[in-house]
Amino acid sequence: MSKTPQDAAAPESFYVAHEKIYPREVTGRFARLRHIAVFVLLGIYYILPWVQWDGRQAVLFDLPARKFHIFGLTFWPQDFFFLAWLLIIAALTLFFFTALAGRLWCGFACPQTVWTEAFLYMERLTEGNHSQRRKLDNGPWNRNKLLRKGAKQVLWITFALFTGVTFVGYFTPIRELIPSLAGFTASGWQWFWVLFYGFATYGNAGLLREQVCKYMCPYARFQSAMFDKDTMIISYDESRGEPRGGRKRSVDPASVGLGSCIDCNMCVQVCPTGIDIRDGLQYECIACAACVDVCDSVMDKMSYPRGLVRYTTHHAMESDQPPRVVRPRILVYATLLALLAGGFFYSVANRAPLIVEVIRDRNSIFQEVRGGYIENVYSLKIVNKTDVDRPVTVSADGLPEVRLIVDSDDLDVPAGSVRRLPVRIQVPSAQAPAGAADVVVRVESGSEGEAMAVERTSRFIGPSS
Repeated sequence: MSKTPQDAAAPESFYVAHEKIYPREVTGRFARLRHIAVFVLLGIYYILPWVQWDGRQAVLFDLPARKFHIFGLTFWPQDFFFLAWLLIIAALTLFFFTALAGRLWCGFACPQTVWTEAFLYMERLTEGNHSQRRKLDNGPWNRNKLLRKGAKQVLWITFALFTGVTFVGYFTPIRELIPSLAGFTASGWQWFWVLFYGFATYGNAGLLREQVCKYMCPYARFQSAMFDKDTMIISYDESRGEPRGGRKRSVDPASVGLGSCIDCNMCVQVCPTGIDIRDGLQYECIACAACVDVCDSVMDKMSYPRGLVRYTTHHAMESDQPPRVVRPRILVYATLLALLAGGFFYSVANRAPLIVEVIRDRNSIFQEVRGGYIENVYSLKIVNKTDVDRPVTVSADGLPEVRLIVDSDDLDVPAGSVRRLPVRIQVPSAQAPAGAADVVVRVESGSEGEAMAVERTSRFIGPSS
């Protein structure tokens, strides 16, 4: 049909309307690994807030109290550098696995993949397999469609809200949160974050799905910078598969001038992002290996060798040699990762249980007191990061005949709390420095065998000569 002048003048759209993807179910070794990963990761996420440790929630990020409890450890804002350290380790881990095996994280452990698998399972449970779901969507609205769609939405919304409640349960004790939500006595912020995170889960995993990976995830855009020709990626063996074409199972493909690919398009049908792996590596590929499983099953039915689509490298494809996994880049990443992780766990295990800060009173430079002493006033801030009360003793050093006076008889620092003590440091006038000098404040706690001491240096101001 020829175009009319109006059609010729009409601008062409640069955007293709989104078509819903109905990924086909697949079985195989990679599918089993993915299901195990989903089960384990979701299990950890939903069960962990319910685990108790020493009478409290094992993992609790108590923002109002500015304390993060992770099993037997309590972290304070002063421990923020541990979070930065952990983020560096996480980034380097991602680089390591990407250089080693491509988008392994995306296919098996990314929250988007994990929750999408859960939502797909509920969709299959209520609407059937991929062809039944497509037929249901294209068919008219009737009682069957209404019931199936309604059941799916009930499951999705319930699961999304449960996800939101669990998320807030990491910041508010979940055993207190759920009764307060059920009784509508929870705070407005708690309701906001439950609904916000539930809506985000519903939208990302239920509605957007592969669009998050294709259009919103930045990792897909810069992953190629971490690839080299020895990176394990999912590849189609073009030299073996082409030319592709249908044939009977009893026909020798070489006798009819065909490769091993029977052009069944099963690899496209099982792909959650809807790509054709035979077109080469694409940024939309999340390395879930569904195409590997389904192609192997087709090769088994055709009595062909497996591996037409497989995890391999460019160099291995070109040379028919085994993949070269161990190489300088991997060794460098592994070494750095081991050093950072070892240093992190060592630092956490040996971190100081007491934090001490000495703050000098800036409103008073110095004063002369009875007995011929020059006195400076300080505020001593002691943070007890342990789960037991700790009595402390305080002393000063660094100046001749220096003495420290605490204006309190109670020197106990309760477990997991901050104690502020006003202290005065005095030096005989004859021994006082002319101007400023360093003074060392020492805080000791614990009995013999587990004694600990923290020293902090501050400035002592004396009269100028």
